[in-house]
Amino acid sequence: MASEPRYNPRKSVTDPSEMAVSFGFSTVNEGQKQGLVDDVFHKVASRYDLMNDLMSGGMHRLWKDAMVSSLNPPKSNSRPMHHLDVAGGTGDIATRVVERSQRTAQSTVCDINGSMLAVGKDRAAKAGLGGHIEFVQGNAEDLPFPDSSFDVYTIAFGIRNVPKIAKALSEAHRVLKRGGRFMCLEFSQVDVPALDKVYDTFSFKIIPPMGKMVTGDPDPYQYLVESIRKFPNQERFKQMIEDAGFNRVSYRNYTGGIAALHSGWKY
Repeated sequence: MASEPRYNPRKSVTDPSEMAVSFGFSTVNEGQKQGLVDDVFHKVASRYDLMNDLMSGGMHRLWKDAMVSSLNPPKSNSRPMHHLDVAGGTGDIATRVVERSQRTAQSTVCDINGSMLAVGKDRAAKAGLGGHIEFVQGNAEDLPFPDSSFDVYTIAFGIRNVPKIAKALSEAHRVLKRGGRFMCLEFSQVDVPALDKVYDTFSFKIIPPMGKMVTGDPDPYQYLVESIRKFPNQERFKQMIEDAGFNRVSYRNYTGGIAALHSGWKY
């Protein structure tokens, strides 16, 4: 993979179909991307939080806390919230939701990667949350759940790794109950002058070498910083969520647009 950015930082992919054959800045054959992405996360599973610390300068923890605060899980035993977290194998979002609900919520973590799920199961058991969080291996594009199963669907820093994003959004709509909420936290397009240049330099010049120093392999980190630049920007992704059938779609930028939280409702 190239070590220099080959993109215009003021633009992002406008045709979502490109994401299915885009592995970072490389173009791959239809059907190849999922296996390549799986390999990336097999390599970084045990260091997933460290990976996000490197990618965000540690800010991902604050963004995730803000996401769960925006969700505001109910603290009710009479009608516990059923929560689905997709591509959240290590269970960090599910853990936050369950604990914020005072352990009344029931969370299901669905991830295509078995290595990530293994890390999540171990963490949940050590935290005494085994009875509150279920771990299921499955594909975001074809979720193994019945229609109208969940009150909330969350996905954090995972949807840009899904080859067919529109299909994943359609599946999110399908498994939510009427009145259910969709929430997606993802790296996005910086909208603050000068910050974009600083962020680009940090991403391409610092993150891959740091990843090599910490893990011995810079390639997963090179892919991840490239995948951020290929992901649709805030407005384009908002339109994709609306196209999937969601209403009242909105987004909130964090840290100048380095990350964005998109939210929508199923009516």
